[in-house]
Amino acid sequence: MIRSDVPGSFAWGVFHERHPKLVRQVLDALPYGPAERAEVERLLVESTTGVLEPLPENSHDQAQWLGWGEGLWGRPWGEAPFLWAESYFYRRLLDAIGYFRPGAWQGIDPFAPFKSAELAGPAVDDELAALGKLDGLPAGRRAEALLSSALWGNRADLSFQITAEADGSTVSDLVADESALFWAELERSEGGRVCVVADNAGRELLPDLVLIDHLLSGGLAAQVVLYVKPQPYFVSDATMADVLASVERLRCATSAAAAAVGGRLWQAMNGGALVVRTHPFFCAPLPYDEMPVDLRAEFTGAGMTVLKGDLNYRRLVGDRLWPPTTPFAERVSYFPTPVAALRTLKSDVIVGVDAATVARLDGSGTAWRTSGRHAVVQVGLR
Repeated sequence: MIRSDVPGSFAWGVFHERHPKLVRQVLDALPYGPAERAEVERLLVESTTGVLEPLPENSHDQAQWLGWGEGLWGRPWGEAPFLWAESYFYRRLLDAIGYFRPGAWQGIDPFAPFKSAELAGPAVDDELAALGKLDGLPAGRRAEALLSSALWGNRADLSFQITAEADGSTVSDLVADESALFWAELERSEGGRVCVVADNAGRELLPDLVLIDHLLSGGLAAQVVLYVKPQPYFVSDATMADVLASVERLRCATSAAAAAVGGRLWQAMNGGALVVRTHPFFCAPLPYDEMPVDLRAEFTGAGMTVLKGDLNYRRLVGDRLWPPTTPFAERVSYFPTPVAALRTLKSDVIVGVDAATVARLDGSGTAWRTSGRHAVVQVGLR
């Protein structure tokens, strides 16, 4: 089990380096008052030097978190599983800024300024303009380009940017590539339902939506169910508000190709071909093999479930230091549908990589598991 109490480890760095920078950015982005600012600062101190304290008694989900944290309360944060502790940090951050309390700050996404700035940025204009260049490509190459865009779009993850290298260099390296199996399985179940579990908003969600449009307009899916978070979670995770903003960004794009995608997505939502759903479990500190019965039933029957991003990957295979050659299919055999992971590597957990590739990467002297310069397309069949 990965924990954050090992100085110098990636998980330790998240709590002692990334979170302090994140807190500064959150407090600078919105004019929170003295009470909210003090609570955020207290959380930061507690999460790095203190012990785990339960949610206030009047919290709507206190009983749930008490159960999830059984045996952890009163212990140092670093002794909790990394996935659990990181999830609890963001739940507590929302509490600190008044997200759930009646008052002026209730329901205000603390990460909205970051998301909005990214979505409105000139880089997005360039990316949307590039869509028009795909129309002349053969169908196979176009599909590959859209999949690659959805995969590497996660590089825009705002939380990752906070601690990314200053030079902004990117070296793409797909360490496990089952994209052929991905497309083959979609073609086998052509015309069915595809579930997509989103990760980040902004420059990642846009190519996700373009890929969804491709599945629908090309007939690979009769319906796509897009799952988002029910509340802000981690830094840039997508909510329904982010989906609406992204679809509108596409509809209003100067690029005719992008505007056409936005128009089709709008109509797909009107007609039920694209459905957006959420579930409290998407903000739970638990792996997917502990998903509740009702969510499992929602996935059941889908031709494929596509999980985007690093956090979903950690929850899918289990946030542990597995031998990297552990078969991906072995770790996801519990899932109720064929499942595909599109993930850039930004944490220690990894499975499904062949021994030769592992040896090459381990010998490179780079932090290949956490740098965001490597990615996987992995598929587990039923």
